[in-house]
Amino acid sequence: LAPVSLEVGVGEFVSVVGPSGCGKSTLLKILGGLLSRTSGRATIMGTSIDGPRGDVGIVFQDPVLLGWRTVLQNTLLPAEVLRLDLKAAALRARELIKLVGLDGFEDKYPMELSGGMRQRNAIIRALIHDPAVLLMDEPFGALDAMTREQMNLELQRIWLESRKTVFFITHSIPEAVFLGDRVVVMTPRPGRIAEVIEVSHSRPRALDLMAAPEFGRVTSHIRRLLKAGGAFD
Repeated sequence: LAPVSLEVGVGEFVSVVGPSGCGKSTLLKILGGLLSRTSGRATIMGTSIDGPRGDVGIVFQDPVLLGWRTVLQNTLLPAEVLRLDLKAAALRARELIKLVGLDGFEDKYPMELSGGMRQRNAIIRALIHDPAVLLMDEPFGALDAMTREQMNLELQRIWLESRKTVFFITHSIPEAVFLGDRVVVMTPRPGRIAEVIEVSHSRPRALDLMAAPEFGRVTSHIRRLLKAGGAFD
């Protein structure tokens, strides 16, 4: 990463796009306390990020569910690690399971779930301890196109209900625009912020929005920025 300056508001959904290797995941890992910054400042609500924190949830492209644990048990894992009240956590886990449409699958194991269902499990696992910030690193990148679209709608619904602050990395420009309040466009390595684009579409957003002229103008502008930065050959 080159010097990067970005402020994300409470409850805001910020999407990040950029070429492979530009430092998107590095930035996310710094925000999650998984990597140490070499200079500068990184803070959440004014407090320095100096390691993993209990007020941050992280979802990766691979759901990394534990194969020997059920949906309910995987959801409860952070509560166990953080030594939260497990009785209260179990109640919250069942609420989250219902929220994402996994009720009835509480006792199923990862191998018994579809890819989209596993990713839903990963998302609610990241929410079980009620974090202030949700970091998502290409969470739908491994899903087929139809499942990915449905997960976009699902994530939007979860966000509208929870209003968590979300920092969402994706390689899909339409996905970034569809989900984000703002889209951060990064340059090739070393990554800088080329532009931050406001997305003015009202919510909730339907998939038909992707066919709207204004939506197309925004995605075309982002493509031009990436092309100008050398992201495309």
